[in-house]
Amino acid sequence: MSEKARKLPVKSNPAPVLGGEAGLNRYLAEIKKFPLLTPEQEYMLAKRYAEHQDPEAAKELVTSHLRLVAKIAMGYRGYGLPVSELISEGNIGLMQGVKKFEPDRGFRLATYAMWWIKASMQEFILRSWSLVKMGTTAAQKKLFFNLRRMKKNLDAYEDSDLRPADLKKIATDLGVSETEVINMNRRMMMGGDASLNVSLNEDGEGQWQDALADTGPLQDETVAEAQEARLRHALLTEAMGSLNEREQKILTERRLIDDPKTLEDLSQTYKVSRERVRQIEVRAFEKLQKAMLKIATDRRLLPAA
Repeated sequence: MSEKARKLPVKSNPAPVLGGEAGLNRYLAEIKKFPLLTPEQEYMLAKRYAEHQDPEAAKELVTSHLRLVAKIAMGYRGYGLPVSELISEGNIGLMQGVKKFEPDRGFRLATYAMWWIKASMQEFILRSWSLVKMGTTAAQKKLFFNLRRMKKNLDAYEDSDLRPADLKKIATDLGVSETEVINMNRRMMMGGDASLNVSLNEDGEGQWQDALADTGPLQDETVAEAQEARLRHALLTEAMGSLNEREQKILTERRLIDDPKTLEDLSQTYKVSRERVRQIEVRAFEKLQKAMLKIATDRRLLPAA
């Protein structure tokens, strides 16, 4: 790092206070005043905090990423919870991420903190939905937070039960039972999405959509997503080594190529039944998931459970 970067000052502004839904617009405007950090500034501050527990360094790291938290919170607004509460929970996750961040590992803070921010928001959503016997395992949480996206990709109607073929695919891909998918889908249909035209306060002033003026990606979010994509690809490549040759080929030809092969095609290639190919595919996918999770956890790329 250059001597100029070591001396480069970072302006400190008072941390904004999120005063509920009524103050959401004001809060979103306030956090835009905090400048994004350059890689050198971020590294310098992270080292100061890691080595000296400097609270001012931690504050600068947190405030410079408040916009990232707000952006992520907007992505979860469909669960019908106040955005201000999602942001508050995400800010807690951000502070945890800053506390455990290790700058010498080579990743930007946004890439690492994003895991903590999302984990904190997701736990809050699960608690708020009061899911009975749901959302208690990693697979069920994954189902809860991926069901809408998968239904959209399958062109499944949001307010209806799933077709048998779609139901089976979702259950297989997420490693849960079809009964769990049915129950989760029905419960989420009861919850419904929050309208963007709902007023921000009791006086009827402002709407949710007023807080969504800037829909473009933030610079730190773009960088974080690119780094996360590279990280996931590296994890996938390394985890594939945990599979035998046949498992690797079947999983690749079924899930990792643009034009996946059918069970019938692969059954003829490997001289086994279609059901046997499906079993190998499911088992290989489960092994791959466990291997990726273990690698990420061992390298402290994920929050501890």
